[in-house]
Amino acid sequence: MRSLRLLPLLAALAALGAPPCAAWAAEPHVGFMRLTAPDPNGPPMEVGVWYPTDAAETGPIGGMETLPVAVGAPVVGDHLPLVVMSHGNGGWFGGHYDTAAALAKKGFVVAALTHTGDNYRDQSRALDMAERPRQLSVLIGYMLDASPMHARIDGEKVGAFGFSSGGFTVLAAAGGEPDLGKVPAHCRDWPAHYECRLLAGGTMPASAATRPFVHDARIRAVVSAAPALGYTFTREGLKGLTRPLQLWRAGEDEILPDPFHASAVKAALPVAPDYRVVAGARHFDFLAPCGPQAAKQLPAPLCASAPGFDRVAFHADFNRQVATFFTTRLGVGER
Repeated sequence: MRSLRLLPLLAALAALGAPPCAAWAAEPHVGFMRLTAPDPNGPPMEVGVWYPTDAAETGPIGGMETLPVAVGAPVVGDHLPLVVMSHGNGGWFGGHYDTAAALAKKGFVVAALTHTGDNYRDQSRALDMAERPRQLSVLIGYMLDASPMHARIDGEKVGAFGFSSGGFTVLAAAGGEPDLGKVPAHCRDWPAHYECRLLAGGTMPASAATRPFVHDARIRAVVSAAPALGYTFTREGLKGLTRPLQLWRAGEDEILPDPFHASAVKAALPVAPDYRVVAGARHFDFLAPCGPQAAKQLPAPLCASAPGFDRVAFHADFNRQVATFFTTRLGVGER
């Protein structure tokens, strides 16, 4: 989740293992397409897709300035695993582009959506948390059935990655059942917490606490980084989340403070996750490291890490660990 005063400034971003199921002599190049996925219950969704290709990268594209891609290049490989990505509150599909590119280099197709009603342009549905996993499920269906690379994807090997509100999203989509009725009581005790300030500045939909959450059985593995609203997941609510889970917590998370979020999820899970605490990391350190342009245009909290914390080095390890987890847990390379 992000400070409300920073959200409009995110528009400035619009200016950033062995290869599975294929026999590349070296790591494939990274292809990229910007797609539009139809949504039967809303406007079309903006989607960024990274994927393996034989074509050489030509340069970076808008908002993703530090990594070149081959725009519109053909997809290579068959039976490719898919990872869908859900961004944080007020974000966009490119917030984790370095992680997406790292997965594409390992042979994954990675599809990240810009959540309708909860992005840097539009916050009109930021408090409608049940809408997020529904949109993610629509994205999975589009990628498997109608996207330009749908014939290349193995529908039995689908993973989900999410950060902050996206971390909440993937937990719910994979089977978690949050109790949003816990939010008002939490905010009475902790009114300065981010979600409580967000709630104070708007109106939660009347159906928010009772609206059913969409669960998608096609998701076979989950990575949740700094999940928001962790305290809304009880043992009863997480009994349906049986898929392998890698759970990350920033050791110095100033937006979603411990022990209310990642630690609360860990304590309520029926099976211990692959749990990682990143010492010295702040909340936004899970976002792609800022290049020179972003560092000039965005406020310090989004780009600046704590003194002594190397965000670039962290992401090299983070991306490697995420790729290893998905490769292992999705049975990539197996038939």
